[in-house]
Amino acid sequence: MADLYKDPIATAQEAADKLASITGKDKHDVALVMGSGWISATQALGQPTHEFAATDLPGFLAPTVAGHGGVIRSYTLDGAHGKQNVLVFLGRTHLYEGKGLEPVVHGARTAVKAGCKVIVLTNACGGISLDYTVGQPVIIRDHISMTATSPLIGADFVDLTDLYSKRLRDLIKKEDPTLAEGVYAHWRGPAYETPAEIKMLRTLGADLVGMSTVPEAIAAHALGAEILGISLVTNAAAGVTGEKLSHTEVMEAGAAAAGRMGELLRKVLNNL
Repeated sequence: MADLYKDPIATAQEAADKLASITGKDKHDVALVMGSGWISATQALGQPTHEFAATDLPGFLAPTVAGHGGVIRSYTLDGAHGKQNVLVFLGRTHLYEGKGLEPVVHGARTAVKAGCKVIVLTNACGGISLDYTVGQPVIIRDHISMTATSPLIGADFVDLTDLYSKRLRDLIKKEDPTLAEGVYAHWRGPAYETPAEIKMLRTLGADLVGMSTVPEAIAAHALGAEILGISLVTNAAAGVTGEKLSHTEVMEAGAAAAGRMGELLRKVLNNL
């Protein structure tokens, strides 16, 4: 068995092979990674054909964060272009958990090795832009990494100009023209940003801030997948309203918006 930290790509392939064995599906077409507060949105997808613990696959760690279930589901859905197998990760590993970068991106790499050409990454985030309201979904147009980390090692030079696929962004905005686009700042966490740091990020051009998504997007893109990022604004960023921040607030806002998020995901999948 490959070692996740020494040979992450081989471990992702092993996980993909085990996934195929469990589900009886030679490949999956699309993967969804569900962030904090997004899990209940999967009700719009109907009943999965398979559901199992992520730890049943090589390289996956047990969840340590509330709102991240550590469960993997497989669906077979009818889309505009025929049936598609959809892989759903309920929860993810974060950089702030201290396990290293490889577990953070292992799910995204496994999805690509399982055949997924499109990876949809969702998250809960703080709204830096004063135009955003709590409960609003925002499409990620670009990102600013504040962690100085990358899942790529060695002379692996990958162009990130179209990391968040314009084709996919245009598809989803056809379904819902009211969707805004924004720039997501990746913050290591787990401490939330200070008001001064939010002011800095706004000056740099960030509209959103969160603790996930960016490493996964880079890792999956480097393996050839198209990326669609969707942030749910679950709170105003530090200093915007003067209110204190809490993970409970993030979860409650996510639950309140689950219905709309589920409908949005179903529309996205129908057109991919």
